[in-house]
Amino acid sequence: MESTVTIKASTNGITVILDDSKSFDEIKSALAAKFKASASLLGDSKMAIAFDGMVLTDKQRTELLNVISENCNLEVTAYYESMHEMDRAAEVKVTRDLMKDPYLARFYKGNLRSGQSLDTENSIIILGDINPGASVISNGNIIVLGAIKGTAFAGALGNKNAFIFALEMNPMQVRIADTIARAPDKPDKSKTALQPRIAFLENDTIYIEPAGKNIINEIKLTETEEE
Repeated sequence: MESTVTIKASTNGITVILDDSKSFDEIKSALAAKFKASASLLGDSKMAIAFDGMVLTDKQRTELLNVISENCNLEVTAYYESMHEMDRAAEVKVTRDLMKDPYLARFYKGNLRSGQSLDTENSIIILGDINPGASVISNGNIIVLGAIKGTAFAGALGNKNAFIFALEMNPMQVRIADTIARAPDKPDKSKTALQPRIAFLENDTIYIEPAGKNIINEIKLTETEEE
């Protein structure tokens, strides 16, 4: 029974992995036992759920969801065909949420992988890395508590006072307003050491400097360029 149904919880929801070598009745029985045993832990939580490992008909999916509701107080807020689909939906929701309020800095936790892009009207604080091939575009500032190895574009609507900060600054490209700076073909390792750096625009030139107190004090924090 232990291998018939496996439950994995993540920040995006619950993935139920089904053993397709078992009969559907065996799966339902194992699912009921699993969620009944986890009922006190789950409490009255609300979560998305994904079934993986077996292709389900609509009728089978409904039956499994009913089994879950009968054996615990979990409220299923959304259903997905796979863990990948659930994770992707969560990423889209995060991006959509980031764009609601242009006047506040928003947080994003996680690493951005190659091919991923985050586009926000807000200034954004990223708890993770922007890896090569990934990009972040912000109408405000970009603060990365990690490494920038991909592309970062701040002040996307023309805010020349925007800045880009990272604990490790080794980008493929940075852009502030209409000015672009590209990484050299052979970067100077002494300038890409693991130390906080800040990129800012001055006289239509992007400077990337160690984030010392004097530099930070000179940075303006306005969200839009003064007219």
